[in-house]
Amino acid sequence: MNKTELIAAVAEKTGMTKKDAERVINATVDTITASLVKGDKVQVSGFGIFEVKAREARVGRNPRTKETIEIPATRLPAFKASKALKDVVAK
Repeated sequence: MNKTELIAAVAEKTGMTKKDAERVINATVDTITASLVKGDKVQVSGFGIFEVKAREARVGRNPRTKETIEIPATRLPAFKASKALKDVVAK
């Protein structure tokens, strides 16, 4: 399912227009993104937790030249599914 299909499905389930459903989905994604940028967790009960994880700097190796390179530290978004979501998907 892509974003357009998600918008259509939300519009159909809620009785909203596609434009209104698109605004809601965009606002939700923007809010989650802004919270993650600030370093906050976003917990949606029954769905999961969006959070930012830190990856430490490390030394890597270019497989072609065998040259060592420094890989800088970074922050990555992560999602951890709730038990309820895992159980529904597992069926």
